[in-house]
Amino acid sequence: MSTPYPFTAVVGQEDLRLALLLNAVSPAIGGVLVRGEKGTAKSTAVRALSALVPEVDVVSGCRFSCDPDSPDPGCPDGPHEPGAFASRPARMVELPVGASEDRLAGALDIERALAEGVKSFEPGLLAQAHRGILYVDEVNLLHDHLVDLLLDAAAMGASYVEREGVSVRHAARFLLVGTMNPEEGELRPQLLDRFGLTVEVAASREPDQRVEVVRRRLAYDDDPAGFAARWADEEAAVRARIVAARELLRSVRLGDGALRQIAATCAAFEVDGMRADIVMARTATALAAWDGRTEVLAEDVRQAALLALPHRRRRAPFDAPGLDEDKLDETLEEFGGQDGDGGGDDDPDPGPDGPGGPGGQPEPDDDTPQGDGDAAARPEAGEGGEPQPSGGSGEQSPVRAAEPFRTKVLSVPGLGEGAAGRRSRARTEHGRTIGARRPEGALTKLHLAATVQAAAPHQRARGRSGPGLVVRRDDLRQASREGREGNLVLFVVDASGSMAARQRMSAVKGAVLSLLLDAYQRRDKVGLVTFRGAAADVALPPTSSVDAAAVRLESLPTGGRTPLAAGLLRAHEVLRVERLRDPARRALVVVVTDGRATGGSEPVALAGRAARLFAAEGTASVVVDCESGPVRLGLAGRLAGELGGTAVTLDELRADSIAGLVKDVQGNRRAA
Repeated sequence: MSTPYPFTAVVGQEDLRLALLLNAVSPAIGGVLVRGEKGTAKSTAVRALSALVPEVDVVSGCRFSCDPDSPDPGCPDGPHEPGAFASRPARMVELPVGASEDRLAGALDIERALAEGVKSFEPGLLAQAHRGILYVDEVNLLHDHLVDLLLDAAAMGASYVEREGVSVRHAARFLLVGTMNPEEGELRPQLLDRFGLTVEVAASREPDQRVEVVRRRLAYDDDPAGFAARWADEEAAVRARIVAARELLRSVRLGDGALRQIAATCAAFEVDGMRADIVMARTATALAAWDGRTEVLAEDVRQAALLALPHRRRRAPFDAPGLDEDKLDETLEEFGGQDGDGGGDDDPDPGPDGPGGPGGQPEPDDDTPQGDGDAAARPEAGEGGEPQPSGGSGEQSPVRAAEPFRTKVLSVPGLGEGAAGRRSRARTEHGRTIGARRPEGALTKLHLAATVQAAAPHQRARGRSGPGLVVRRDDLRQASREGREGNLVLFVVDASGSMAARQRMSAVKGAVLSLLLDAYQRRDKVGLVTFRGAAADVALPPTSSVDAAAVRLESLPTGGRTPLAAGLLRAHEVLRVERLRDPARRALVVVVTDGRATGGSEPVALAGRAARLFAAEGTASVVVDCESGPVRLGLAGRLAGELGGTAVTLDELRADSIAGLVKDVQGNRRAA
């Protein structure tokens, strides 16, 4: 085994190291989510933590790491005889993003269960991680069915494996640690809330610190064992401090005053549920124990809030996690009296905490953006007059998007086989059963009726004499299931002068933002191509980060001519490359335009030829018609026909529109 990088040799990243150490002191905190850009020592620090966690006592020979002092009565390897135990280091188990359900939860031998009535169970990663650390790198890319298993295990402290009425249960309590790059997409809210603490990490901009990072890394790469030996004393000191803090933890007092501060802070930041209060209490207690104190102080509560609340506070879609520290300080001071005295109602001088006094901080979040957006729209709309329909040559500054709304369901027709999601119909491992087939590789979902039907005619020939069914490998049938897949939603947005009217572009951006929100909820990848002036640009290559697309959209300038053909050709090239990378993921092209085309000779005919490339390949498409005014040319509808898709207006895109409930993007195409 290779020598891990020492935890104490990590340069900087104080919040990350503190959050990991607090969980080592008190695993009940619930784990850590580490968010940050690539190359910031996220994985290095997490893997180094396992060397500092104290050893655990386990029942000898138990594959499920039962505690000898209180073994699991339902352990599949039980019942356990008292007295036989061994000590071993706490495990750190890594869950690959592409792992199967059986690899995570364990596999049950269905053939033996049917034929012999024997529960032959091979433990999975959840069993290996029991009483240790479960680490998920790129946790935001984890498939939904694995997320569901993690949520169940984290909530119940146990894992259940069931196959057609045969079930196995075992304990699964672990410290969940995840790392992620927000540029690649966000986590589902349910899993996000399961992480006790969250930290944001970024590379230092201080040259001296960066030099030290490089120096230590090169030294480690040249001689891992020698480098680790030089840090052995520091590692031993931290390990001893963790053990001492664990012993002290049970003696730490969390007074009523600190509890009032915790409750008031969670209420002030409008976090959902009560988990945040409990996590803050446990974190503040662990902080006190880590510092060798038996009393929780206000500084512990403050630090606990900074670690436990950023990912839990209620926020608008696409807002980044974060915490207003001025508001936090005001709340702690207001409720910062001694135990039982009610706190700062009689504080004579609340003013210096910040301009506006208590209650002044929420205004920028709730009122200012809407007010600023309205104020900005009015004067700028009149500067220079309304742009001509054919597009001008000047560039206008970006406008704010209108409020997002719930959109109709836009889906790709047919039955796909892409990654699990919530948009289009697909053959998946989960969902409703639609048939049976012979398994290809390991059996994962048994179709019991089809298996019995296949085995029944051969029972006499196989010499069946008892009550059991004689089942052979060839009899097993895999259940075919239909669920939903995620798609690649590629937005092709017209940012030319013909779209540049201030209120109009605001509505267009609001519509695209609404579709982005829908893509986030349906677990899609998204991409953004824009066209204006003389060319088209890939503003955002296909990614799982819907937030990144929203940021690009917000800063999108407008003006110039309308190179519609260039936009379509650039989108076609993006799809060609993406099919090579992920051939199973089907695409949905959303063209946002009024249908006008300018530049070169016969721009409309050229755009039509580009559109027919999508139709020839059967690419699902929809045109969001942004044409406005009493006189409509119907160019967007004509473009939709060339694409082989359909057109919807901005009003029809709304889910509460009376124009229909669900609009298939190729609903107007008839089967040949």
